Amino acid sequence: MKALVVGGTGATGSFIVTGLLKRGYEVSMLHRGVHEADAPPEVEHIHADPHWPESLQDALTGKRFDLVVATYGRLGLVAEAVKGHTSRFVSVGGAVAIYKGWMRITERHPQQWFEVSPVPVQEDHPLASAEGVDRFTERARDAERTVMRAHVDGYYNATHFRYPTNVYGPRNVSAQEWSIVRRVRDGRKHLIVPGGGRTLVSRGFAENLAHGVLLAVDKPERSAGQIYNIGDESMTLTNGEWIRLVAQVLHHEFEFVEIPFDTLPPAFADAPPLTLFPYHQVLDLTKIKGQLGYRDIVSVERGMEMTARWYSNNPPAPGGEVEQLLGDPFNYDAEDALIEVYRSGHERLRQELRQVPISDTKFRHPYAHPQKRGDLR
Repeated sequence: MKALVVGGTGATGSFIVTGLLKRGYEVSMLHRGVHEADAPPEVEHIHADPHWPESLQDALTGKRFDLVVATYGRLGLVAEAVKGHTSRFVSVGGAVAIYKGWMRITERHPQQWFEVSPVPVQEDHPLASAEGVDRFTERARDAERTVMRAHVDGYYNATHFRYPTNVYGPRNVSAQEWSIVRRVRDGRKHLIVPGGGRTLVSRGFAENLAHGVLLAVDKPERSAGQIYNIGDESMTLTNGEWIRLVAQVLHHEFEFVEIPFDTLPPAFADAPPLTLFPYHQVLDLTKIKGQLGYRDIVSVERGMEMTARWYSNNPPAPGGEVEQLLGDPFNYDAEDALIEVYRSGHERLRQELRQVPISDTKFRHPYAHPQKRGDLR
């Protein structure tokens, strides 16, 4: 059996490739060659750019695969390009760009455009479908439709996955944990945590996500034509819990500066990017657990430990590609200035509020607590 993995050099790709090899597949990886994966020597590397149809067509000419797993590139183009080259197609996209109110990715400051959504969000929750609002969202939604339309039209048996907001693990192109790890390494004691870090965010350790994708590979009939949310099922962390867990692995403790969201500057970015999310983003995993039997194979605690230690031992270059993609400026002078202004203003406000007369009430438990038989009060 032959399998093609489009992408495969990111956090989940290596686990998917390894899983396919264990299942007896002869595996090829199609990627740009910018980031070479540490793949086993028997894996063929096909260098092509999955963002352009001509590059894909040239790379796929004369090739046939029993399975294609698409984890990178322009999904809609990949879904079209593999028609006639496979009978089974498993694709991966992100949930952030799909669900209504979760993010306008092409905005300069997308955190200003979040909206409230249900907790948790199921696969059939309204999608971000308004035309002309966010071009990236439109493309992501159209890509999913392209995959499902090809399935209905009989080009291949298709399954699609929506990855969570925070994918974590070594070698991740979106290294959210580096925002915490670098501040630990730089000896930062205080950390701005908007809203106190009480926002719940779905996360997924790379090996767990790959496990979910491979379950669909193992169950082609059961997963045919389905779209699944995927993420860690054992624990959904608040942003504050996430920060503390990563810091704890490195034997560090931050003092949180809990600035309310509505007092931050409109373009504020001087904190770990995920802490800028004012509303919960939680995926419902009922469908994938019920249909495919998904369960975490690595605990959240263990996954975060592996991730934090890897980045601590393999720090990205300051100001390099990883940090640029992350969008965290690591501007400690700005952070300190904001902390000083907030603390001084907060203390003044606290003193003024204490001067305001308030109602003197006493809590009373609503149920009766009789002291003797027959006491009905």
